[in-house]
Amino acid sequence: MARVRYEEVMFIIEGLDPTPFQPLFALSDAELAERDIRRRFSDDVPGFPCRISLQDAPVGEELLLLPYRHRDVRSPYRSEGPIFVRRGVPRARFVDELPPMLASRVLSLLGFDRDGMLVTADVVPGPEAYAAVLRQLKAAELAYIDVMLARTGCFACRIVPGL
Repeated sequence: MARVRYEEVMFIIEGLDPTPFQPLFALSDAELAERDIRRRFSDDVPGFPCRISLQDAPVGEELLLLPYRHRDVRSPYRSEGPIFVRRGVPRARFVDELPPMLASRVLSLLGFDRDGMLVTADVVPGPEAYAAVLRQLKAAELAYIDVMLARTGCFACRIVPGL
């Protein structure tokens, strides 16, 4: 499907800031376990989506699996869940396009207002996500869209409407 381009930015997606995660890689497995974190090594692609690079980790790469509060709001929709992060990867940034790692997954697109209340929701196969995002961006009260991996219920990334 051809993508419609507008003169202004429609949306931006950024991976998580790597800074708070990188020191965790130096901890022992016992120290990680005390923090509810597990060290993992990728054994399949797709299968280990990094929330910093917004890419699937190559086979054999070390990752940390840890709890992350992705929706830290004072509303009934506050949410925390497991994420994978990789060591030493740059923070991804996508403008008006979705990270390729989303294409192979079924996604839940949850749109929220500034008060952290749900205003839009879709469940779509990855290839249909772009069109669904454009539909959700039309909601006047929309502040952001959280992209969730529908099968596992894990946070993938956040979409913020363009300026």
